[in-house]
Amino acid sequence: MCQHRPDCPHYDAPDREAAVVVASCPAQGFSLLCNGVVLFEDLGAILPDGRVLEPRRQVLAEAGAA
Repeated sequence: MCQHRPDCPHYDAPDREAAVVVASCPAQGFSLLCNGVVLFEDLGAILPDGRVLEPRRQVLAEAGAA
C-alpha cells in the first residue's frame, strides 16, 4: 500500500502512528494513515484487520470529571 521511501511502518508495528497521513478530518477527530490505520485524536485506533485499539489518553472533559 505504501509508496513512501522509506516505507511507512506496518499497521501491526509498535510505531504504526509514524505512517504518513493520507486523509484527515479534524472536525471529526480522526486521520487515515498510509498503512490503513484510522487514528483518532485520543490515540485510539482501528486497524485494517478490524481490531480496535483503546484510547491511550483521556479527553479533557473526562479528565476534569474524574
